[in-house]
Amino acid sequence: MTYCLLLLSVVAVTAAVPVPRLLTRAKWPEREPVVALWVWQCLVATVLLCCLTALALGAAAVFGTVRAQLFAPAPPAVTAAYDLSHASPWTTVLTVLLACGAAWTTAMLARELVEARRRRAGARAHLRDRAPDLPAGLPEGRGPLLVLEEEYPDAWWMPGSPPQLIVTTGALQRLTDHQLDAVLTHERGHARARHDWLLHLSAALAAGFPRVPLFAHFCEQTHRLVELSADDTASRRCGHLTTALALIELNQHRGVLSCSSSHRLLGERVDRLLEPPPRLDRRHRALTTAAAALVPLVPLLITFTPGLTALP
Repeated sequence: MTYCLLLLSVVAVTAAVPVPRLLTRAKWPEREPVVALWVWQCLVATVLLCCLTALALGAAAVFGTVRAQLFAPAPPAVTAAYDLSHASPWTTVLTVLLACGAAWTTAMLARELVEARRRRAGARAHLRDRAPDLPAGLPEGRGPLLVLEEEYPDAWWMPGSPPQLIVTTGALQRLTDHQLDAVLTHERGHARARHDWLLHLSAALAAGFPRVPLFAHFCEQTHRLVELSADDTASRRCGHLTTALALIELNQHRGVLSCSSSHRLLGERVDRLLEPPPRLDRRHRALTTAAAALVPLVPLLITFTPGLTALP
């Protein structure tokens, strides 16, 4: 059992510290944002699985009740293979730390979901106040697309059930039909991929563990990659140039070509659309996706190896 905990700790530290730093320096995520999002999720899943399985083994070694419940259906040889009869002091300390970490992670996720729901309810109430009244005789539901009277061009996606697209009259006046189609396709790409859940998860982990490089980079890169992914969705339907021009028109009053840090991503997105980077071929994309999917299996393999070897 000691060797399992050590191996799980090594895998978790490796996935949480050096690998994210290498991934942020790589160039290929800009070309394949969807694959990059999948790789980041697999890294996060690997760290969480390492902590969860280590917590289960440590709790089984420290508490006899947990051991009896966890290994109740297993043969005696499997229980003996894990050597859970006695727990060292460092195992007890590690188990307590992992239990506190699990409770803190749950609290951060719950807080993020509650805050997101509160912000969403406030935004929907604000939209109801600003939205124009419908003519008499029409249903009260405003449908998936809502037009607001606003001089500034803007369009955004409101998560919910169902998700709603909001576009201002300024955007309708400034954008051409093809550019408006690109903007709406971009926002539908967010809704279809459920990027809001990914953003909530990354924000909660980054807020709960700001000093862990994986979670900090995961939050930063997720905000960037979801926009690149939605840009690709729009450019495949409407073309790179049309999508870039729509992005410029929507954000010109915000300084889309400014060098300030808050607008730097917009400039990068425009440059990327005007000069599309070479994409990975289908074989390399499939290999990268499959390799990333196998990484979360490492902590499970480490955890179950003693029990599998003890089976007749």
